Amino acid sequence: MIEHPRADELIEAVAGWVESIRPQLNPRDAFLSRVAVNALNAVKRELIQGPAAEAAAVARLSALLGVEGDLKALNAELCERLRRGEMDVATPGLIPALKAGIEDQIAIDQPTYVSVKVR
Repeated sequence: MIEHPRADELIEAVAGWVESIRPQLNPRDAFLSRVAVNALNAVKRELIQGPAAEAAAVARLSALLGVEGDLKALNAELCERLRRGEMDVATPGLIPALKAGIEDQIAIDQPTYVSVKVR
């Protein structure tokens, strides 16, 4: 049976190769290769962490809004309720739900970002 490498393994291999040739590149290309490696690593984190982050967001928003749906529909419903003034910062659970979603996204996009306490 042929087993293909997973997408995250392929991304890791390409990022590793780009890193291995970076010292030989001129300064501009070395910088661009670092940008490329960062982008590849973000895609890898999205593949690995994204499904769980999305499932958690769906669960949070479903509980907050009292409706079921996919992430796109739930986000649209949340935005509509905010626009209509049906929800605001005083809505119980809103700020913690938004903060958790932001933290999950930052863990994927910028994992070295240092979290600060939000009141």
